[in-house]
Amino acid sequence: MKRALALIGLAFLSVLRAGGAQQTVDDTCSVQILVPGLKGDAGEKGDKGAPGRPGRVGPTGEKGEKGDSGDIGPPGPNGEPGIPCECGQLRKAVGETDNQVAQITAELKFIKHAVAGVRETEQKIYLLVKEEKRYVDAQLACQGRGGTLGMPKDEAANGLLAAYVAQAGLARVFIGINDLEREGAFVYADRSPMQTFSKWRSGEPNNAYDEEDCVELVASGGWNDVACHLTMPFLCEFDKENV
Repeated sequence: MKRALALIGLAFLSVLRAGGAQQTVDDTCSVQILVPGLKGDAGEKGDKGAPGRPGRVGPTGEKGEKGDSGDIGPPGPNGEPGIPCECGQLRKAVGETDNQVAQITAELKFIKHAVAGVRETEQKIYLLVKEEKRYVDAQLACQGRGGTLGMPKDEAANGLLAAYVAQAGLARVFIGINDLEREGAFVYADRSPMQTFSKWRSGEPNNAYDEEDCVELVASGGWNDVACHLTMPFLCEFDKENV
């Protein structure tokens, strides 16, 4: 506004200097000074402008608290009925398979520990097993294969078994003799009584500590009573007619 007034003042002075004589000729002319008019009335509202550019993304707000759990919805519809299962036959088949697998596993383990080659007489076959077991477990291992713990009932059979043990590099093995039912009354594993043959080492049997109710065969061929809970290799005996 100040600048506009200054320009008007300068224009007024210029008119006075240049037009002094002219005023004497034509008195009816006068100098008009243009000044800003009054502020006019407000115009009509213009059309809406185009949308502006999107502003910058603001910072992420703080995580709000977890709301309360909603009410439990109604139960869904029942599913389609399942296919009938012959479960009894299936369970039986699975059980039989498990038994076969367990039997095969036991056989493989038994064979793995058996000494290569067998010893035999006219009526018997003997198999030496290096796996160490207690007397009762050794007897069960032989019985499970159709035999029993080895029962040397004469000098020839005893010598054959002693040589078998020595050649395998073992010091002693369980054989099928015990007095578990009555102390001092030794019988064979098939419950037959000992009659005319025995091969006790000197001072044996002595039932040391009142717990020696089973018998071992040492590599030299002698017998010794020992505790049944000890573990050692053992000899199995099989009848040829049953093999």
